[in-house]
Amino acid sequence: MTSHPPLFGIAHQLAGLVATVIRELRPRLIEAALSGNRSESRNTRHSDNFLSKYDLWMHERYRELLTEIIPSYVYASEEADPQVIGDDPEPDLCVLVDPLDTSEMAVRALYGYTHVLIYSRSLARPIAAVVGDIFHHLQIYAAARDDDGQERAFVITQDGTPHALRLDRSTPLGESLVTNFFMKPSERFIPLAQQAGLMEELSRPAADGARRGRIGVDFGSIGLCHIAAGFSDAMIEFAKGFATWDLAPGHYILQAAGGTVLDLEGRPIPLDYGFGTVADITKAMEDRYKFVAASSLPLARDILSAITFS
Repeated sequence: MTSHPPLFGIAHQLAGLVATVIRELRPRLIEAALSGNRSESRNTRHSDNFLSKYDLWMHERYRELLTEIIPSYVYASEEADPQVIGDDPEPDLCVLVDPLDTSEMAVRALYGYTHVLIYSRSLARPIAAVVGDIFHHLQIYAAARDDDGQERAFVITQDGTPHALRLDRSTPLGESLVTNFFMKPSERFIPLAQQAGLMEELSRPAADGARRGRIGVDFGSIGLCHIAAGFSDAMIEFAKGFATWDLAPGHYILQAAGGTVLDLEGRPIPLDYGFGTVADITKAMEDRYKFVAASSLPLARDILSAITFS
């Protein structure tokens, strides 16, 4: 990981926008945690997910701020159906937003993340993505397509210092930190606990006898960003699947850093999420992805070999 990469074009604006939203939101979440008033709302779109007034506030705030830097775009937020913003009836850019990921944890001031991805419909791929960490010093994870068509990834601290992200290692499975979103007991934790082959591989001692393999919890796109930064080695999702807004921003950032994301058949998941028309975008919001994300292709394949599917 080297310091001070160039922050180019729209990615620079997007990173600043997300940092602004975080600054505005964090005091409200801390107050919710300290008061115990978590402002839960009925979630009519996703009945099994927690929804707070802060999710809805961020949905509106993002739309206001995005319109200041992108005159016309398709706004595809988790909290509403996709809509065209601006005068162009067929804008090239689609902005995918998960305003507040892990909101049930965020209102407890434990964890909180926010995802934004800008997708070019003409290129059929993302051109910029930002994942913001509301409560930590390493605040902005981002990737963007530069003028030469190369994707580059970086992380920015709260004080504005950027660091380039580039993976250049392959960790053995037995020495890896593998994460999973196993917060829901029956839906996610039990299926993970039943992966005896994976647990055996992670418990296998190294040549010096040390058992370094670990299972950890992580959340949505930030989990893939942590791999991109080298903080963890892999993330798996084989139970319910991640929604498009949970996977796509982190997928783009990890791939730009040199990592890999495979489906459970071992095939790379493409960055073309099929956002051709507004109807296509609406349909894509219903898709779910099961995957292995890893710092290297050999590690991803080793994990797939260790997992069993019912």
